[in-house]
Amino acid sequence: MTRTEESSIPPPVVLVVEDEAPIRKFLRAGLEGQGYRVVVAATGREGVTQAATRSPDLVLLDLGLPDVDGLEVVRRVREWSTLPIIVLTARDRDDDKVRALDAGADDYVTKPFSMPELLARLRAALRRRARGDVDEESVLEVGRLTIDFSRRRVTLGGTEVTLTPIEYRLLTALARQAGRVLTRESLLRDVWGPGHTTQHHYLRVYMAQLRHKLEADPARPRLLLTETGVGYRMAEPG
Repeated sequence: MTRTEESSIPPPVVLVVEDEAPIRKFLRAGLEGQGYRVVVAATGREGVTQAATRSPDLVLLDLGLPDVDGLEVVRRVREWSTLPIIVLTARDRDDDKVRALDAGADDYVTKPFSMPELLARLRAALRRRARGDVDEESVLEVGRLTIDFSRRRVTLGGTEVTLTPIEYRLLTALARQAGRVLTRESLLRDVWGPGHTTQHHYLRVYMAQLRHKLEADPARPRLLLTETGVGYRMAEPG
């Protein structure tokens, strides 16, 4: 791509759904300062309308809105769109984060937050969207880890790693959404089935086994990361 072609690509549009005017102003200034285009909404209903009519590339969504709860906004948008949603929340309880992620949010940032952290999460979400879902013909590389989905082959630094069927299913569930936080319940449902969503000890055991096989230091994982009280995520590719 030439420099001229790069300059002709419009910057991403970020929809900010936030009822507090000072925070909206802070977010607009920070995002526009980084070259993003910003659309704002002060209520949940307005946010859903703006998401449908303005075609944003990403939504920053406050949960504590004056008309409808932010979780309901997530659910309504998810009825027709897969665009990235990052929740901004003053609710710091783990179960609030889990509910947001299970409703369809891609990530969460707890208030008060720093603009550099928020921008990093925003960039990661946009990269995931640009990369798209990993299909069955793809090869995914994260550091020294390579997953060849078509051959069901996992290598670490070029050496093949032998995984059990459940270990492989768990690894690929995380890999297909690398960089995104997945709740314990969603992983248990995807890997073990809907009847096992409370069996958290299954997940702990198999995550420990995967880390033993894939991490240089299982006690300080760099590939398979824990989101305390919420779930797990795989590190971003690259």
